[in-house]
Amino acid sequence: MAGGKIRKEKAKAPSNHYQGGISFHKSKGQHILKNPLLVDSIVQKAGIKSTDVILEIGPGTGNLTKKLLEAGKEVIAVELDSRMVLELQRRFQGTPYSNRLKVIQGDVLKTELPRFDICVANIPYQISSPLTFKLLFHPTSFRCAVIMYQREFAMRLVAQPGDNLYCRLSVNTQLYARVSHLLKVGKNNFRPPPKVDSSVVRIEPRKPQPQVNKKEWDGFLRVCFIRKNKTLGSIFRQKSVLLMLEKNFKTLQAVLASLNGSTREAAGMDLGDQSMGMEDDDNEMDDDDDGDVEMDEGQGGEFKEKVMNVLKEGGFEEKRSSKLSQQEFLYLLSLFNKAGIHFS
Repeated sequence: MAGGKIRKEKAKAPSNHYQGGISFHKSKGQHILKNPLLVDSIVQKAGIKSTDVILEIGPGTGNLTKKLLEAGKEVIAVELDSRMVLELQRRFQGTPYSNRLKVIQGDVLKTELPRFDICVANIPYQISSPLTFKLLFHPTSFRCAVIMYQREFAMRLVAQPGDNLYCRLSVNTQLYARVSHLLKVGKNNFRPPPKVDSSVVRIEPRKPQPQVNKKEWDGFLRVCFIRKNKTLGSIFRQKSVLLMLEKNFKTLQAVLASLNGSTREAAGMDLGDQSMGMEDDDNEMDDDDDGDVEMDEGQGGEFKEKVMNVLKEGGFEEKRSSKLSQQEFLYLLSLFNKAGIHFS
């Protein structure tokens, strides 16, 4: 414009959302490890043997894949993004590694995973919980999984009774596996950098697996962690909890009666349509949330008294889920089941 000043545009800095001409999408959880020393450390801490078949989830452009191929016998990489699949194939084509790399394109949560010895993965954080339990319930045994998680999720996995982050996820995971924190990873080790720091966690499935009814166990923990800092006596006096348990109790009694004195194996039947739902604990309520109501002393009748007697028998009425150990949860569940009270 005449008489006006021409505004000189600043040169745009080159985007760090690219590698090899491929753009990364934060919305899809694509954060590629760019620090070679960190990649080396993860591989070293995984304890890979030269005979291992390694499952890698979300290999991206192959920075970690290359080190895994150097350490193990074979790498099976599961990748959703077709662009990344092509980049992996291009990167290793014509190299000594090409016949030891198998790439599966697809959603890992919907993919039937093959047999493997060890899993090493930098995963999209939005699939952290369902993927963890998919691995733990994998039909063939594996030695361990070394996985990069969002830091808060990782600390929930390893949290112990009394820790601020101790939750249903902690108890569920630690029932099926030994979990340990390996590395804290700053956000600047990724391209593009995520908004939060990360952590590498080692998960070793317990052998043998615990003999528990998975739906019953998860249903029980869901009740206990409705408000983890309230006493169990307060939680089990809630109207909705008592109504759910009484419905299950009456259903079980009807089943047993119809079997006309059959063995009590029927107690292990799934009596409801509650899904196992091993997802993260976002549904735990704040302790000052008064969304539910306790039954008054005169309400609930015999069944409420039955539930309270179980808590008193084990000395749990004044205890809180945030402080209970895994063995205490297992013991309390056994007391409820012994009294004919079930959670699924």
